[in-house]
Amino acid sequence: MAFSVPITVRGYELDINGHLNQAVYLQYAEHARWELLKAAGIAGDKMVAAGIGPVVLEQTIKYQRELHLGDEVMVSCEFEFTGGKIFRMRQRIVKLDSTVSAEIDAASGILDLAARKLVADPGAALRAVADSPGALGL
Repeated sequence: MAFSVPITVRGYELDINGHLNQAVYLQYAEHARWELLKAAGIAGDKMVAAGIGPVVLEQTIKYQRELHLGDEVMVSCEFEFTGGKIFRMRQRIVKLDSTVSAEIDAASGILDLAARKLVADPGAALRAVADSPGALGL
């Protein structure tokens, strides 16, 4: 089961058409990813102290339904480790009535902050600093 966090659409996030601005979908996705890392016991300062940091290499969004002021959504996040330096994050933004508003797919990695290169095994790097690696599917 994917991890998820609730978010309510706020007025300052709307565009001229009265729906959620396209860039805010990415902010919602980012928020869910950080909340998942937090749930796994990996705070940002803990990663920095370990000399690593997450990076998004590529991201696609499939917009399916508009979101408006006051809409309540759940933003899910599921990490998919398949070996190699790159892993995927699959996310959905879903209204409380189960209407899917957007799907986000991201290719990501873990950056070695000193070498400025992706680590060879991102799952192992995260597992080493996580209090609850199972939250990440590790």
